[in-house]
Amino acid sequence: MEFEAVIGLEVHAQLKTKSKIFCSCSTEFGAPPNTHVCPICLGMPGVLPVLNKKVVEYALRMAVATGCRIAQTSRFARKNYFYPDLPKGYQISQYELPIAESGMVEIEANGGFKKIGITRIHMEEDAGKLNHDPHRPMSHVDLNRTGIPLIEIVSEPDIRSPEEAGAYLRKLRAILRYLEICDGNMEEGSFRCDANISLRLKGNEVFGTRTELKNLNSFKHVEKAIQYEIRRQQSILEEGGEVIQETRLWNPDSGKTFSMRGKEEAHDYRYFPDPDLLPLVIDSAWIERVKRELPELPDEKTARFIRQYSLPNQDAERLTSSRELSDFFERCATFFPDAKAICNWITGTLLGLLNAQGKTIENSPVSAENLAGLLKLVSDDVISGKIAKTVFDEMAETGKPAKQIVDEKGLVQVTDTSAIDAAVQKVIEGSPNEVAAYQAGKKKLMGFFVGQVMKETRGKANPGMVNKILQDKLGG
Repeated sequence: MEFEAVIGLEVHAQLKTKSKIFCSCSTEFGAPPNTHVCPICLGMPGVLPVLNKKVVEYALRMAVATGCRIAQTSRFARKNYFYPDLPKGYQISQYELPIAESGMVEIEANGGFKKIGITRIHMEEDAGKLNHDPHRPMSHVDLNRTGIPLIEIVSEPDIRSPEEAGAYLRKLRAILRYLEICDGNMEEGSFRCDANISLRLKGNEVFGTRTELKNLNSFKHVEKAIQYEIRRQQSILEEGGEVIQETRLWNPDSGKTFSMRGKEEAHDYRYFPDPDLLPLVIDSAWIERVKRELPELPDEKTARFIRQYSLPNQDAERLTSSRELSDFFERCATFFPDAKAICNWITGTLLGLLNAQGKTIENSPVSAENLAGLLKLVSDDVISGKIAKTVFDEMAETGKPAKQIVDEKGLVQVTDTSAIDAAVQKVIEGSPNEVAAYQAGKKKLMGFFVGQVMKETRGKANPGMVNKILQDKLGG
């Protein structure tokens, strides 16, 4: 039997507003427990919520960016359930009339492009957080997060593999960050995902019984959890068993999912329109303004980078994976014209350094202008590519521009023919066996000779001149 996975994702994105969705409390992360709270977000009797207009604005941006149909009239509903971190006993969300429906994002998967449908985008408030005491059988409730504004983005069941799920999430996160409405930090919980997974026989249109996966706080965990759940369900079906509809949690330490609650415990949320909030009416002028003010999005920027800078598709996609990275590249390009060289240094040397230091491009110790200055020295044959790596390390450590470092350390490339000729002659005279082997046909030894000459000149000889003089002296 050949099975096909059917995957849908529910993403909660925390919006970057300064205040909560229905009150003026701060949304700042990391404050002492229960300090960013008020009677409204604590659910005190007699208080009334007031909708934060910026939340609606941000939801509209995402709806427009993903091609959703925007409802000119939507409304909030109460989602009723009991949990210690929900002081009102209900969560204000949207149910029957969400702000946006029927959108789409395009991902690259399996060597081609695929469209993943978006069922709906709706606004809601976050719940609080339970901090479980590791030493005693008790939990502490922190309500700072209560009332933090979220948008929930629900996909169609169009995803067929863990890789497609990862590509979809990365694309959503990139769009949110380009729009500057969510920081996309999965570790802090500002970009969260639940996955619904089922299997069906390939070619069958009927969905199988699904399970819901929670506790997915990184792209890697999402992909691994889905991969494990597909294998688990396939094993059950191949043995003639039935998959149980349930909610399961991912344990990254064991690399397995485990049951949290079964279908019989599923909540009846008893949604009904919130009587304290009027229907939300969005006029056409507001939607048109959001469309006009939308920034260049990842797909548009990728296409422009390919067209404007003649970059391969893979390079352009990597550079546009974040707005900050693409901005850094374009700042470099204003100082130095070779886009491919800039791309190679950013995606290789610079990102390698940042990953090792646990930094992002926004905190790069090497500025865009200084990196462009280094590449110009290489292009002008002032220093060699090998010396450039040494200069780069010094730039990262000191913040000095490349030219200053080259001048201070005397790293200017040797282009004097007589000096290089003397170094080549010394290497040849000191390597009679290698010379004989090279002239007998072992042409790969040219790398040995070049390396010895560069060592002799402390890496400062012009590599092109070294190769030419060696070939002349060794006979090609």
